[in-house]
Amino acid sequence: MIPDAFADLSVLMAALDYASVFVFAITGALVASRAQLDIVGFVFVAALTAVGGGTLRDVLLNRAAVFWIADPTYIAVAGAAAILVFFTAHRLDSRKAGIVWFDALALAVAVPAGVAVASAMDMDWPVVLVMGVATGCFGGLARDVVCNEVPLVLKQGEPYVTCALAGAMAAVLTQAAGLSGAVPLALCGTVTFALRASGIAWRWRIPVYRSRPPRV
Repeated sequence: MIPDAFADLSVLMAALDYASVFVFAITGALVASRAQLDIVGFVFVAALTAVGGGTLRDVLLNRAAVFWIADPTYIAVAGAAAILVFFTAHRLDSRKAGIVWFDALALAVAVPAGVAVASAMDMDWPVVLVMGVATGCFGGLARDVVCNEVPLVLKQGEPYVTCALAGAMAAVLTQAAGLSGAVPLALCGTVTFALRASGIAWRWRIPVYRSRPPRV
């Protein structure tokens, strides 16, 4: 079992959730702008993106209450981000590039949020890894499916889940080495963003399956 090193970091965990909700909501609203939805559609897609990963995390971990139900302010934050993007998205030179980079930032915040919650509940390390990845990836997956986009998380060779997993693993290893508090979370976010940003900037790809003709 991973020692409960995050139990006294409730404020930090809430801050990570708020930051994740806000930035992921921006990506959802930008995708909505590319789909030319109305303002209600903006808010819906932004909220779905913002709370999707955290909702899956809390349901799987059987928390006392899903985070945004316990504190509906999270939905207000997502709505505010959606309205902001509705009136400013046209100012971006490339909304597609904006989605990719904001998504990278959101991933680097959401993965530590998932790791923190699972660790605070004293979950085994494989569960901590899965919760970090799920919190970081599920909202964006739901966003792209609803807006009929190829999910960024599943694009051919895209090192997306790999970056989330590496960040979560960095937190687990750091905490197992004896470091506690905010240090494993900070390292988790740094590793996640560094890998994702490098993948975007230099177009790294991971090997994909190539079909071969059957042997006679």
